[in-house]
Amino acid sequence: MTRTTVYFEPRLYRALKVKAATTDRRVSELVNEAVRLTLREDAIDLEAARRRAREPRIPFERVLADLKRNRLL
Repeated sequence: MTRTTVYFEPRLYRALKVKAATTDRRVSELVNEAVRLTLREDAIDLEAARRRAREPRIPFERVLADLKRNRLL
């Protein structure tokens, strides 16, 4: 493990301490889990963007016109 300093907004830190106490976990565990989940979501988003990069591009104006024509807007 590596130690670091993180500055939290006071209300956020209080909420984090309450969560740690009510779940019988350390603050560092909760922070590690939150960072891990965020990085996992980013990796999923990047993979989706990479896969979609090969899709044909549709101008926004055309999408908007299609939505209006189909009475979805």
